[in-house]
Amino acid sequence: MAKISPVFSKKDVKILETESLYTGFFKMVRYTVKHRLFEGGWNTPFTRELFERGHAVAVLPYDPERKEFVLIEQFRMGAMETSDNPWLIEVIAGIVDEGETMEEVVVREAKEEANVDVTDVVKACGYLASPGGTSEQLTVFMAKVDASTASGVHGLDYESEDIRVHRVSEVEAKKWLDTGIINNAATIIALQWFFMNKASLLDTWASVRR
Repeated sequence: MAKISPVFSKKDVKILETESLYTGFFKMVRYTVKHRLFEGGWNTPFTRELFERGHAVAVLPYDPERKEFVLIEQFRMGAMETSDNPWLIEVIAGIVDEGETMEEVVVREAKEEANVDVTDVVKACGYLASPGGTSEQLTVFMAKVDASTASGVHGLDYESEDIRVHRVSEVEAKKWLDTGIINNAATIIALQWFFMNKASLLDTWASVRR
């Protein structure tokens, strides 16, 4: 397999102008940019609107004793157009506020959204949510949990959250992946990472306890 060597970096992009289109809970910014071309020279300046919402973390809590995940279910407006059921099965997630570490957000969101305490937080991977239209990067974590403590409906009233908690076995989670019941990127990526790396993750947790 041929190795891909990057040709360009940030220095090969010039931001010529920025224009704020909307500022609220999130921001929308129009950029005028140009960048170098693979065959040499620079392209003609063009504009792109970018949705800027900060960066986020997601966490997949797992109970190695019971072989269960803690997942959540909530309404998502963005699923109305494409899904018969806009209540999605998801991993716990939240935006990183200024001054917070990602690990602190993991612990906070697990308590707010599912009322569970997580430990042994391990970074799994990170990805760009939709780089054609947003600057958001989402970092995925794994964490240990006592799944027997997970139940009920939680969330913050002032954020209009109405979140139902689910205990899901490994077998059931695989079925939900295969049948499309789980259809959002963060949850798919988190579960796939877990199933690909379960052995090494459990070894990591075991070494921490030694």
